[in-house]
Amino acid sequence: MEAKDYININKETWNNKVDVHIDSDFYDMEGFLKGKSTLNSIELDLLGDVKGKKVLHLQCHFGQDTMTFSRMGAKATGVDLSDKAIERAREINEKLNLDTTFVCCDIYDAPNHLDEKFDIVFTSYGTIGWFPDLGKWAKIVSHFLKPDGKFVFAEFHPVVWMFDNDFKEVFYNYFNVEPILEEESGTYADKEASLNTTTITWNHPISEVLNALISNGLEINSFNEFDYSPYNCFNQTEEFQPNKFRIKHLENKIPMVYSLSATKK
Repeated sequence: MEAKDYININKETWNNKVDVHIDSDFYDMEGFLKGKSTLNSIELDLLGDVKGKKVLHLQCHFGQDTMTFSRMGAKATGVDLSDKAIERAREINEKLNLDTTFVCCDIYDAPNHLDEKFDIVFTSYGTIGWFPDLGKWAKIVSHFLKPDGKFVFAEFHPVVWMFDNDFKEVFYNYFNVEPILEEESGTYADKEASLNTTTITWNHPISEVLNALISNGLEINSFNEFDYSPYNCFNQTEEFQPNKFRIKHLENKIPMVYSLSATKK
């Protein structure tokens, strides 16, 4: 598969999702515009105080988390593949009178679009599955970090991606053995949306993530696994505590999210 094929297919899908997502209850744009933070305790516990820090947010979608960093006093930059998402992010940023910067490009190509170093690089929830090569991804993370800079990462656990959409059976391989081509209707933010999408993704086991970061000069400082998702973006879920969701029939038997922090040596 040519690199341009998966990039173009996925970019089209994310462009098509933007307006649906902005209008969805899931992203609660009304609450965000009024000042609601979009970051969760999972990542906030690792980020610490970001005031005065330069923060790079990779795969920022239309920038709610990135602009939340700006509201927290950081000098924030968001990068995303979707030109439509970046266009909307800039509009929202201007409306809120924030100083967030947004850059549109493929993450692998980001060094050709951005010539800065950052105190913190951040990415979260549903991000690395869009990359075929985590070594190249980790190299980008390392490239943008200052010496002793911190990488903070929260992501859905690869065990989650092994199941079919209703979590009835193990359907996919835990390991990165091949690209996964899927055609679906709706979107996680609005499952009833009249939207048909095609995506190409890859599963990445935990070992692949850790080794990619280590081999690119990052020292792992913490690693945590969680038996819930902070987002109600899967089927067959129940909210057992406020903003904590599990698969009903699996309860707390599987990990749903993991997080890590690492320092550039």
